[in-house]
Amino acid sequence: MATIKPYDTAAGKRYRVRYRKPDGAQTDKRGFKTKREAELFLASTTISKATGEYIDPQAGRTTIRVIGAAWLAAQTHLKPSSMAAFAGSWRTHVEPQWGGRQVASITYSEIQAWVSELTAGIPGPEEGEWVRKPKGATTVHRAHSVLSAVLDAAARDRLIASNPARGVKLPRKVGRRHAYLTHAQVAHLAREAKEHSLLVNLLAYTGLRWGEATALHVSDIDQMRKRLRVSRNAVTVAGKIIPGTPKTHRARTVPVPAFLLADLLEQVEGRGPDALVIGDGVTHQSAPAAGRNWFSGAVKRCRAIDSTFPVITPHDLRHTAASLAIQAGANVKAVQRMLGHASAAMTLDVYADLFEDDLDAVGAAMDDARRAHILPTLDHPQRPLRPLDAPQVSQNHAEVEAATGA
Repeated sequence: MATIKPYDTAAGKRYRVRYRKPDGAQTDKRGFKTKREAELFLASTTISKATGEYIDPQAGRTTIRVIGAAWLAAQTHLKPSSMAAFAGSWRTHVEPQWGGRQVASITYSEIQAWVSELTAGIPGPEEGEWVRKPKGATTVHRAHSVLSAVLDAAARDRLIASNPARGVKLPRKVGRRHAYLTHAQVAHLAREAKEHSLLVNLLAYTGLRWGEATALHVSDIDQMRKRLRVSRNAVTVAGKIIPGTPKTHRARTVPVPAFLLADLLEQVEGRGPDALVIGDGVTHQSAPAAGRNWFSGAVKRCRAIDSTFPVITPHDLRHTAASLAIQAGANVKAVQRMLGHASAAMTLDVYADLFEDDLDAVGAAMDDARRAHILPTLDHPQRPLRPLDAPQVSQNHAEVEAATGA
């Protein structure tokens, strides 16, 4: 049975509530200044036990470090690249800030202040110096998502009543404007890439990700249908290439232009079905390292001849593939399947700028349809369009003026 008893302290009388937890163990909470406060606490505790929402105050003393380590160990479903990104964020941003804190002591306001600090940085004592440099929006979002996931795990385990990281305002991600190459620019880049020309054309005309392109096997080439089967992906994690499944875990097929198919067949001539297409057939080709590499060198040589040639990365060739496909008349659903996006809505979100010209086509098509279906049934010719700045006089008003001689 629960009891409320007073006791004396140096600061005056206080009240202690003694009660039993759902498992029958006895516990207490002290420090209430009035008996009324103690009674309200006891009433809310009794209700939470009856509804199954009781949170053991002792459980809330578990540290984020303990919960976070268990959460990371449970992320076996993640792809190696994602796991490496989350582990790095935990190690660099989350654990140093929150590791020693008891989970029940963390508040929404503290997390919001932390996110704001990561975003804006901490200026140093001298102008131009930083105690902590500002972090990019992607870095901040990832750090917050890791902390929030750890707190979600704590809430599910009934260590806390709710996740205080929910609703925190995050910096807006501003996407880099896509760079699209023309057919001529792709040909120029492939020529400057020299022994890597096949890979450049493969990326620019199929939309494969780097890891998907370099993980292609000879058996993935369907010569009869002019298709490539994409069922593998090779990503670099901590300097090691790890083969796996595509980003969405789903296999797909993509069309291959005839010229590219001919080049691919020439490349794999004499190789077995399990050999890799790109490179020597045995070793996965790693992505160009940051800084000076064969790809950036090829881009630089292209720009020396063509000043309009954009500064691009290998991944930008994926955007080029989408652009060239749409120019060739491919619809959104076809581009979605080619790129392996989860939905057509995602494709539209990513490449909305490629469909802006379609608005003009829609207006023209609607006008043509009206002319074809409606105007032939009318007895009078179509009135010419009046400029927007012309005087607006209604037909009735014009008839009144004519009748009265006004």
